[in-house]
Amino acid sequence: MRAVVCAMALLLGGCASMAPDYVQPALSVASVIGAGEHAENAGGSGDGAQELPALQWEQVFVDARLRQVIEQAVAHNRDLRVSLLNVEKAQAQYRIQSADLFPSIAATASQTAARSAVSDTSGGMRGQASRSAGLSVGFTSWELDLFGRVRSLKNEALESYLSLEETGRSARISLIAEVASGWLTVGAYQQRLALAQETLASQRKTLELTRNKRAFGVASAVDVSQVETSVESARVDAAGYATALEQARHALDLLVGSHVGEDLLPSMANDGSEGVALAALPDSIASTTLLKRPDVLAAEHALKAANADIGAARAAFFPKVSLSVSAGRGSDSLSNLFDVGTRTWSFIPNVSLPIFNAGALKASLDMAEIQKNIQIAQYEKSIQSAFSEVADAMSVRSHIGEQLDAQHALVKASQTSYELSDARYRNGVNSYLQALDAQRSLYGARQSLITLQLSDAVSRVNLYKVLGG
Repeated sequence: MRAVVCAMALLLGGCASMAPDYVQPALSVASVIGAGEHAENAGGSGDGAQELPALQWEQVFVDARLRQVIEQAVAHNRDLRVSLLNVEKAQAQYRIQSADLFPSIAATASQTAARSAVSDTSGGMRGQASRSAGLSVGFTSWELDLFGRVRSLKNEALESYLSLEETGRSARISLIAEVASGWLTVGAYQQRLALAQETLASQRKTLELTRNKRAFGVASAVDVSQVETSVESARVDAAGYATALEQARHALDLLVGSHVGEDLLPSMANDGSEGVALAALPDSIASTTLLKRPDVLAAEHALKAANADIGAARAAFFPKVSLSVSAGRGSDSLSNLFDVGTRTWSFIPNVSLPIFNAGALKASLDMAEIQKNIQIAQYEKSIQSAFSEVADAMSVRSHIGEQLDAQHALVKASQTSYELSDARYRNGVNSYLQALDAQRSLYGARQSLITLQLSDAVSRVNLYKVLGG
């Protein structure tokens, strides 16, 4: 029997899959992302464009506190845990499918005892007992994969596993980016709250000064009312930002999967935006860089799985050959089971040829080919989505520096205007309304600067994400 198993294994090794040769679909986008991308035709050459090397997230997120928070999230986030467990499940399914290529050998031992009624010589009935014992080793219904059906199913399971593995990697990158964005958002709200509280304290001092002026007849009741209005407005802002900060912290805790301590949050004086570092990007990036994104790789593995399914559907049209082989010993009692002459064996080949199935096999093949076309469309769509995301992220990065410079200049000019207006008000030259307008302009400019700084840091995080790490 060992010789039979070895011969069948060698025969199986020579079997070829009937799946069509896999051909990677052509890029359905321009060959260059960035400068000159609109001048390129889809699938054209991208001379001068560069492919970007992959970076570990530790090289991008350099703030020690942020790195600890990310490590905590990778260890405790439940969505990521489910995604990784699904990968392990797919890996186990692949191992199960691979096992079908080889016979499953089992040992069987049995003993049977029975009593039956038989006729005796006098015409009456009597009871007769019979016993038998057996011991055998063999395999049952092992399919000889002559036409590659089992091998195609194994390849399909492999590609499905690899697709889920890339999906897990994509989930990990997305989680890292979301945690970094959430951490930066907490820092931005801390700054907004600090600015609102600083403005509220300034307004309260102004209110006290204005009330003193009115007591001496220098300021009017209208001036006091205007200052009181600005104080209450500042109180509303401070309360609103305090609420938003708490909600941002709760959202970060949910992403991380556990509580993030105060010592791991950005400091009040720093929103943490400097903790995200990206190397300088070229003006244009080769679109082939997108092929490294995990979501694109997952779509390609799904396409390869559909391609393998076609092989299994084609092989179903051909005969299915299976073997059952066993060897052992049999006897009417255990005591003489291993005596001479008790050896037994069986060799049962089985051939099944489909003759009529009302078109089910043809429909299965059509379905497999249609599924492949669906996967091709989804693969092309994933590349187009990736191209759009990267192009948008690069557009943001190309203009946000100029926006930040302009906003810094605006804050500086607003600060000068406020200081002059406030000095003129305190010396009785201008009314408080002019000083209040200048202060509101400065407050709005500083809040806008915090928002823009957050956008700058989040855009760096987003670029890391859309480039697939």
